[in-house]
This record gives sequence, C-alpha cells and structure tokens, in this order.
Amino acid sequence: MNRRHLLLVGLGASAAATVVEQADASTARRTPPRRNEGFLWGSAGAAYQIEGGNVASDLWVMEHVQPTIFRERSGDAADTYNRVEEDIALAAFLGFNAHRFSIEWSRIEPEPGQVSLAAIAYYRKVFECVRRHGMTPVVTLHHFTSPRWFAAAGGFEVREGVDPFVRYVEIVSKHLGDLFGPVVTFNEPNLGGLLSWGALTTQLRPIIQASRQAAARAVNAEHFAPLVLGDFRLQTPIIIEAHERAREVIRRETGGRVPVGLSLAVNDERPGGPDARVEAKLEDALLPWLRAEGDFVGVQNYTYSLVGADKDLPNPDGVELTQMNYPFAPEALEGAIRLVAKYWNKPIYVTENGIATEDDARRVAFIDKAVPGVFACMRDGIDVRGYIHWSLLDNWEWFAGFGPKFGLVSVDRTTFQRTPKPSAAHLGRIARAGLPRDLRS
Repeated sequence: MNRRHLLLVGLGASAAATVVEQADASTARRTPPRRNEGFLWGSAGAAYQIEGGNVASDLWVMEHVQPTIFRERSGDAADTYNRVEEDIALAAFLGFNAHRFSIEWSRIEPEPGQVSLAAIAYYRKVFECVRRHGMTPVVTLHHFTSPRWFAAAGGFEVREGVDPFVRYVEIVSKHLGDLFGPVVTFNEPNLGGLLSWGALTTQLRPIIQASRQAAARAVNAEHFAPLVLGDFRLQTPIIIEAHERAREVIRRETGGRVPVGLSLAVNDERPGGPDARVEAKLEDALLPWLRAEGDFVGVQNYTYSLVGADKDLPNPDGVELTQMNYPFAPEALEGAIRLVAKYWNKPIYVTENGIATEDDARRVAFIDKAVPGVFACMRDGIDVRGYIHWSLLDNWEWFAGFGPKFGLVSVDRTTFQRTPKPSAAHLGRIARAGLPRDLRS
C-alpha cells in the first residue's frame, strides 16, 4: 500500500485530496523530516478547545451561566474527539515530527475517585496514533480546565486542591506513562499574573466575579474557582507545589525517562518609558515559575508588552493588530526566549507561537520572522529544543469564541471538514528541511 493510499485511508477522501493539493506532497515524499536532529517541529491543540462536549468541566459550567464572559459556547468545538486520528495523520503528513495535545482531566475523573477507563482508552489511542505516525507526543496534563467538582471545592485557590491533582497525574502516568514524550504539567499557570498588568482584566473583574458566583449557585457550592479565572496570588504557590509533586510522580512512574516541565505565557517585555517596572511585572508573572523544579520550560509567545509603572501601556497608534488585539510582532518570540534564558539555564521548548488572523499570508509572514529568531537564540548558546506552532486547527478560543483564527488548518463549522491553509504546507516545508546546517548536531 503506497503513501498516497495510506493517506486516503487515514484522512478520508475529501480531506486527503485537499492535503495532496495544498501541502506540496511531491516534496514531502522526496524529503522526509530530519528526525535524527532531536529538534521537535510540531503544531498543537488543547482538549477543551477542539474535542467538543467536555460537559464535566468547570468551564462548561462557566459558559452556561449568566452572566458569562464567554462570547460563544464551545459545544462540539472542532469535533476532534471523533476525528483525532484524522487530525494526527494530517499533522504528520504536513511534515511535523511532534504533536502537542492535552488530556482533559474531567473526562478521566468526572466525579471524585470515579475513573473512566473509556477515557483512558481514548487517550491511549491518541498517544498510539501519534507514535504510529513517527511523531513525539508532547502532552499537557492541565490546559486551563478542571472537573467541575474540583472547582466547586475551591480548585487551586485552596491547598486541598493539590492532592486531587496529584492523584489524577498518578492515574494517567500509570496507564499512559509508557507512551509519554515531554510532559507539560500546567499550561500557562502564570497567565493570571501576566493579565493582571493589563487594563482589560480590571474592567472584567466585576463580571468575572458575578459569573463565578452564578457558577457556584449552579452547582450548589459555596465557592467556584476555575484556574483560568482565579486569583493568581492565591494560586501561584499552590500550583507550584502541585507541579513539583506531579513531576515526582511522573518521574517515578516512568523511571525518570521523560522530561517534565511547565509552559509559561511570556511576552517580550519592553520598557514603555523611564518609569517602567519590568522587574515588578516579572515577579508577578514569570520569576516564581522559573524558580520551580523542572526539566524544561515551554515558552508561549504571541507578542510584546510595553510595561509602565504598574500596568502595561496601550498599543501604539498605527501598529498592525491581530484578531486578538495583539501587536503583530513575530520578532517577539526571540525576545521572549532570551528573557527566559536570563533566569533559566535548562532546556527550552517553544510550545506555542502563532497569530490569529483571517489573512493566511500574514501567518506565513509571521512564521518566516519568528522561526529565524529561534535559530538566532540557538546560535548564541540557548538550549532551544523545539518549535510547536499554535495551532493545528482553527478552534474555540476561550472568551473570544470561534472568531479568532489561529489554525494552520481551517475547520468548517457545520461539516467539520478540515482544509489546510497555505501556511500549513509552508511550515511543513520548514520542518522537513530541519535546522540550518550550522545548527545540526
């Protein structure tokens, strides 16, 4: 059975035809990815944003109460739960040697102590599919969402939240650890600190509080604390403890075989004037996490910030903005890596980098400026181990709903058909070419 026929079987005829047409398949066949370099090239997704139907999650509650800060409900999302093998096959065909995804805790443990063997079997299928396609799985164990029962018990705003998370990590490590690649315990747990320096968080605080109270009433609880809408000053020491204990469990269950780290939201922090307090912002949003025990840090960057005395400054007039209202700044990735490297001397992965735009030509331009910044860091001795683009698919983008388009691949909202964009083939060609000659080991 030849490669083209395998692709048709794996993706379905319509999706495969699109890939063959748009992804420069002849080049893909002639030039296999340079998998022996050890540098990971990939794309990413998060369970809640793409799977659909995560009804046991805390954010499902937050989406369905009033008031809510979510523009749209996630619903079926991208229906990846039913199409995951198609998506993984597509990522591999494009030329990537790694795939980042997350496990939804609320599927594994929908009620305290009730473990879903069916959910474990599903995620085992995901791991096996990634491995079967010759890619390294980069798994995130907590990508913003928790079971609703956990949020109702105080989540990570109370120290009692540590043990349930560690128990969940032990469950997935025992059942799936033999297939682990690099493990991210928490995705962007520092985001609250980062956003606290923005004006929007202050404006939204009353509706966030009202929404949390509505969610507490909906589940008949006194308190409802989803991580992504929680109090970062309460959460920070608790999540760091949860991460460090989870790392110990993973290392024990895998014999120390896999690296375990955190992924962090990192802007290129630029002084906005003579009174800029960049170090104060770093102490809120970055430095505590870089003091935590870990084998690597995942840098997740989309733009820069202009830091003022106690808040970030507004975007400059005339700057190009993305659909997320971020300045178009692909060069910010290099600045973010260098910022982390000032305080961290262990391996770094770029676990997210990308742009929300309807104009795919701007995505190509973004990639073409961001990736050379990674190479520049490596030439200066910074130990960068991979570049993972956000995201493989257009998905449900949290508070902004389905509006922002981050994907290398579009998803029809009615049929869920996947259609690769030119940027998908473009990044795939970069991945297949591998590192520049002077950076190859």
